[in-house]
Amino acid sequence: MIKKVVKKHDKVKELTEDLQRVQAEFENYRKRVDKEKQEFCNYAKEDIIKTLLPVVDNFRLGFKHKANDEEFRKGVELIYAEFISILNNEGLKPIDALGQKFDPYKHEALLAEKSDKEENIVLEELQTGYTLKDKVIRPSRVKVSKK
Repeated sequence: MIKKVVKKHDKVKELTEDLQRVQAEFENYRKRVDKEKQEFCNYAKEDIIKTLLPVVDNFRLGFKHKANDEEFRKGVELIYAEFISILNNEGLKPIDALGQKFDPYKHEALLAEKSDKEENIVLEELQTGYTLKDKVIRPSRVKVSKK
């Protein structure tokens, strides 16, 4: 009789451990699926944002030219600010390049110029680079110093 009780107790213990293992595996699976779903969303955003970056560049180029109509310029600046705000809320950040040490992961050197500065310092940013959620989606195109 005691052997039967012990045997049933052992079986209950074994089944309980199996249940706990299955629950842990399911929880890990759920977390992995959530993470993969989030990564998929981030990559989808990345493609959309990459297609919008030329628009950002054109806004910047337009600001360099002096417009005659100040109200028009202010209106375009407001649109630009709103557009950038939306992109920033999605995780887009410009790469700070000017005066920084050249980093091949963040910068693309297009030109090199002799300078009295330390070698491989970014002297000029030719095109702004961007990160999305800490991932470089477009490197800054830069001019760097050389000896």
